[in-house]
Amino acid sequence: MFLPQNEFTLFLILGLASFRLTRLIVFDKIMEPLRRPFFNEIEEKNEAGDVEIYLLPKERGLLGWGGQLLSCFWCVGVWVSLFLVFLYLNRWFLGDVLILILAVAAVGAIIEVTISKIMGV
Repeated sequence: MFLPQNEFTLFLILGLASFRLTRLIVFDKIMEPLRRPFFNEIEEKNEAGDVEIYLLPKERGLLGWGGQLLSCFWCVGVWVSLFLVFLYLNRWFLGDVLILILAVAAVGAIIEVTISKIMGV
């Protein structure tokens, strides 16, 4: 409803929103409880003696398929993009709000990472 009609600007906003939601699903700690059923945790000691935890997708069934999907940033990105474009095309106000919030959050995340790299933090 209130997203821009300019194709390039809209493409950029949808791209940023897709980037942020994909990272949220695949990497962010807050989504870990939702990812946990799809993975097996493997603990190994490294050469320094520290314990490292690896997540391996379950081997079979729907949980295995979900684990394979969630371990692939590119795969999740396709489905997230499909979802966000669906929201946009249906012209739902809350869909536009979600897309805009995710896009703004993506810009904030990109700025934060860039500044952290420049400052060596």
